[in-house]
Amino acid sequence: MNAIDRTPADLLRSALAADPGRPLVTFYDDATGERVELSVATFANWVAKTANLLQGDLGAGPGDRVSVLLPAHWQTAVWLLACSSVGVVADVGGDPGVADVVVSGPESLEAARACGGERVALALRPLGGRFPQTPVGFVDYAVEVPGQGDRFVPFSPVGPGEPALVVGGVELTGAQVVERALGDGDAGGRVLSGLPYDTWEGLSVGLFGPLTSGGSVVLCRNLGQVSEETLAKRVESERVTVSRI
Repeated sequence: MNAIDRTPADLLRSALAADPGRPLVTFYDDATGERVELSVATFANWVAKTANLLQGDLGAGPGDRVSVLLPAHWQTAVWLLACSSVGVVADVGGDPGVADVVVSGPESLEAARACGGERVALALRPLGGRFPQTPVGFVDYAVEVPGQGDRFVPFSPVGPGEPALVVGGVELTGAQVVERALGDGDAGGRVLSGLPYDTWEGLSVGLFGPLTSGGSVVLCRNLGQVSEETLAKRVESERVTVSRI
């Protein structure tokens, strides 16, 4: 099977089989001081649990649309791969009013209430913490996901030609996501990204490119709050080969 005949979820499974212990996503939130490092195995486990939540508890399946109202964050990356695993379309920043499921951070809860389907809220707190009180009309991701299964099997096979992602109003199949990311990626590199996830560039640099190339990403939120000296030290300590800020 050629790389472009695969979905992002296929590539994650291949990465897991090849080297489960290597870093895949390292996340910094410079507003809170949080640093989280996820190996391929840890990331894949979060994806499996989230896919089980999405397919099982939320009842989503191929052809359904998930409005993703989340910033660049390690949990957002997990949700995007979970959507690919189930076969639903991840609509980044998409209208929740026409979505089957909405996934929202704390800053977009009011907009997310337009969704007539299932609503999931993410507190985006350090260590994957939950909301002090679950927002009315939502389920709290941090409460629901830990009890989900560690292995995921889709109810229906997910083909590379099926719609997988909408970003910037452009819809892409799983194969097109992989093909475009392959064209963008720095093979085997460690990329530091301060770009948001609401454009293809941000998604490619901050997730899909490193996944397709066998590399890894240092994903930074609120990077504007750090000094040039701190950033330089991070680049050195994380052994960054390419910075995109």
